[in-house]
Amino acid sequence: MKTIIRIDGMHCGSCKALIEDVAKDMSGVVACDVDIAHAQAVIEHTDAFEASEFIAEVAGLGAGYKARLV
Repeated sequence: MKTIIRIDGMHCGSCKALIEDVAKDMSGVVACDVDIAHAQAVIEHTDAFEASEFIAEVAGLGAGYKARLV
């Protein structure tokens, strides 16, 4: 399965790496590709993945990121 999550507030490669690291540590995530230009993360996952948990984790990074399901 794939889920696309819009993430506003990203502006550099460090943002990309930070958010991909958050995803990789989550249950059910198979792969995560963050696209800064399109302000989104495409997450390939199993049924164990919880999008709401990912969104909360991204918001908790404290860098002004705002994430939501597309």
